[in-house]
Amino acid sequence: MRFAYSPCPNDTFAFHALREGVVDGPDFEVEHHDVETLNRRAFDRRYEVTKLSFGALGRLLDDYALLRSGGALGRGVGPIVVANEDLSPDELASPETDVVIPGELTTAHLLLRLHSPSFEAAADRVFDEIMPAVADGDYDAGLVIHEGRFTYRDHGLTQVVDLGEWWEDETGTPVPLGCIAVRRDIAEPVRVETALRASVEHALENPEESREYVREHAQEMDDDVLRRHIETYVNDYTVGMGDEGVAAVRTLFERGREADVLPETDADLLP
Repeated sequence: MRFAYSPCPNDTFAFHALREGVVDGPDFEVEHHDVETLNRRAFDRRYEVTKLSFGALGRLLDDYALLRSGGALGRGVGPIVVANEDLSPDELASPETDVVIPGELTTAHLLLRLHSPSFEAAADRVFDEIMPAVADGDYDAGLVIHEGRFTYRDHGLTQVVDLGEWWEDETGTPVPLGCIAVRRDIAEPVRVETALRASVEHALENPEESREYVREHAQEMDDDVLRRHIETYVNDYTVGMGDEGVAAVRTLFERGREADVLPETDADLLP
């Protein structure tokens, strides 16, 4: 069974124990790819178990279902829009404002479309190329995810809008960012979910065990940023999102469909 997830510290930290066979679970063949690559490959149903942006899962529910462990949700963790100089949130939807995004299928892009319904991206780039490109003046603003929350000031950039904060004010729910999804033809999704939960719990109880593996895939990340990344994106919702987390995802999908950003489907969210 193939399990694909990102090389970001929250994923390598959370799933190290499962990859190394420290906890019981299926015999996974692991691949690492940036999340937008995983989002696009899911349309070919390439992996039995895969990390996805919720922006992608909302388009793929006929083929993939949500697993309640291993995901990234929370409060104060959402994507932000940054710029070189002062820019008002209203200007984001202007055709004269060039905004670069980390991928059309990312949850960040979905949130920005909900925040600014007439928004159209100027371009998309791999997430770690966005802040340097904005700092160099290639774009007026950039949609930033992952550790960019902590490091955008290092590039001389300013925050235009915090989409996570906006979402929480709008809905009262935590912001759903990414998840682990299972292909609907897999016979034992509960076994996979149980293994994911065990891996996350083991990681939180034994945080030093995965250090070398995490560092291997985050070679250019400062140790303090790495630590803050893990502490921010690996939380109680990663262990199990529970009813509150599932409700937040349903709210996101409902709003995405109402805005004609996500397609209608009769498929259930869960396996």
